[in-house]
Amino acid sequence: MGPRSSATPVPRSQRNDNFIDKSFTVMADLILKVLPTNQRAKEAFAYYRDGMSAQADGEYAEALDNYAEALKLEEDPNDRAFILYNMALVYASNGEHEKALDQYGQALDLNSKMPQALNNMAVIHHHLGSLAEENGDGDLADRHFDQAADLWTKAIRLAPNNYIEAQNWLKTSGRGSVDVYF
Repeated sequence: MGPRSSATPVPRSQRNDNFIDKSFTVMADLILKVLPTNQRAKEAFAYYRDGMSAQADGEYAEALDNYAEALKLEEDPNDRAFILYNMALVYASNGEHEKALDQYGQALDLNSKMPQALNNMAVIHHHLGSLAEENGDGDLADRHFDQAADLWTKAIRLAPNNYIEAQNWLKTSGRGSVDVYF
């Protein structure tokens, strides 16, 4: 028996095998059907879900379009924070560091308890510091490394068991404060 070919395109929600976790997709569909949420929130969630699916497939332009639509509709600050966070991930993966930092900053304005956003901002600053160092600009490198240290310190305070490499860097670079490690 040969491989089955299907003439009809597979809907995005069924294509994403490398996507986060199947239980999430099932839950998402269940939530959309079951929760007595208003139509606007349902639409926002559908755009957000499609954005994550596109992002998982590396379809970054499509992901950003979906996130932008979700942002227009979403009113819950916490949910808006996660939309902005995902947008920042896309910008960072495209090398658009300033846009990524801006989106992470907006996400943190809405939800200050996002160690992953703080960590990712620190990673960007550390990267930019390394580039400045390679280009012989020690002052700029120091500014970026100081920002990375500040952001990682905040992230570690929120999630003390995470970001072990960052903790090691803070120790070895002498940029960490002692209270972070206990």
